[in-house]
Amino acid sequence: MADPSPDRDFHRKHGFSPVINVNGTMTGLGASRAVPQAIAAVAEIMPHFVDMHELQSHASMVIQDLTGAEAGFVTASAAAGLSLAVAGCMTGLDPARAEQLPVATGDKCRVPVQMGHLCHYGAAIEQAIALTGATCVTVGQSTQVLDHQLAAALSENVAAAVYVVSHHVVEYGQIPLKRFCEICHAANVPVIVDAASEYDLRGFLRDGADLVLYSGHKFLGGPTSGIVAGRRDLVKAAYIQNLGIGRGMKVGKESIFGVMAALKAWKIRDHDAIRALEAEALSSWLRAVEGFEGVTATIHPDVTHNPLDRLKLAVDPALAGASAGAIGLALSRHDPPIIVRDHEVELGYIQLDPCNLAPGQAPVVAKALAEAFRNAAAGLLSEPDLNESRNQGIRSYLEWG
Repeated sequence: MADPSPDRDFHRKHGFSPVINVNGTMTGLGASRAVPQAIAAVAEIMPHFVDMHELQSHASMVIQDLTGAEAGFVTASAAAGLSLAVAGCMTGLDPARAEQLPVATGDKCRVPVQMGHLCHYGAAIEQAIALTGATCVTVGQSTQVLDHQLAAALSENVAAAVYVVSHHVVEYGQIPLKRFCEICHAANVPVIVDAASEYDLRGFLRDGADLVLYSGHKFLGGPTSGIVAGRRDLVKAAYIQNLGIGRGMKVGKESIFGVMAALKAWKIRDHDAIRALEAEALSSWLRAVEGFEGVTATIHPDVTHNPLDRLKLAVDPALAGASAGAIGLALSRHDPPIIVRDHEVELGYIQLDPCNLAPGQAPVVAKALAEAFRNAAAGLLSEPDLNESRNQGIRSYLEWG
């Protein structure tokens, strides 16, 4: 079954490789399909001049409405937002100190983070902090962080504490956000939450966060951007960093206006209807793998509690004839390539995420799944080199150009 979506015409026209994304809202695949409102907003503002501070003030009002924050602004990405938020907590509203960064001349230059939250999201959390001149302070152990360990890290020279919400972090043994905020606030330390890929635009501030960072181009479906929302004084301090380290993270008028449109669209989006379409795709994929020996197919909710389910395919190579990695590799060689969620493939499973499907692509995936498992049973699939796969992200950079 050929891919019936308009993607093929686009890729053929421009010489790009087509792809069906069942991995998720991943930056390496272009993040997400932009919503029509954001596309229209980008096109509308591009021919015009606009006072950027005024535009950001309008963006702040939209962010306030959607998040319940006192203020907000748009930056280049959620990662940029993390650096700007940390820097703002270091310098406050002093533009001279903002201009000095990343040379940290003040006392407040340490940033505690739970060890289990020091994940890699395409780059390291520690690096986003270090770009400001601050020092990342590891709290606890990877699978256990206790209250007293966080409290002991909150010395007078701490600028802020960072809390990460992501499928990449350790899922257990961490201090919950509410308690994390209570301990930090008792020491007069603000809390920054990195919630780049999260649907919940209000809960983290409600639980006590002082600043929350979101991606504008993932679930929101806007152009590449990040959102900083929270306490007015800290948002303003983060915004001032555009005088210094934020200059290299600057955002264009099109991204600001586009993410404003995406936020407004999110407010009126029929989330139930979208969830129903995703459930229908998952059901069709479950049916496609029924009867194949050695495969256990289950629907799993998102680990960070986004209203999203994924199909988990655990594969026993002895019974299926090939490993989960071989199934993922076969799908990636399909025409068009189907990119699965395989960052835990060494544990014997892959996942399929339905949130980025174009119309007509779910049946293509279903047919390709059945074909892959038939070929596995017939001994026709080649096994991937997991070490090669594990390092592919770095190799893609090294081989570019």
